[in-house]
Amino acid sequence: MAEGVNVRFAGELQRFIQERVGALGLYASASEYIRDLVRRDYEREEQHKWARLRQELKAGAEAPESDFVTLEAESLIAEAKARRATHGG
Repeated sequence: MAEGVNVRFAGELQRFIQERVGALGLYASASEYIRDLVRRDYEREEQHKWARLRQELKAGAEAPESDFVTLEAESLIAEAKARRATHGG
C-alpha cells in the first residue's frame, strides 16, 4: 500500500504551483504536478547513474586489444580454490 506524503507550500511557491494547475495550467491538481516533478527528478538521477557507469566503462571499452588478457574459467576457479585452501576458507 502506498504511503502518502503531505507537503504545504506558501507564498511565492504556492502561487508558482497554482499557475501550473487548473484551467490555465498543464496539470489537473497540485498533487499531479508534484508527482510529475518527482518522476522527472528520479529519471534525471537514473540518467546520471548510467552516465557515470558509461564513464567508468569507457577506459576499458576504448583500450587497445593488446591491453586485454585471456582468462580461462577453469584456471580462475582452481586459483580461487587454492587461495581458499591456503587461507582456511
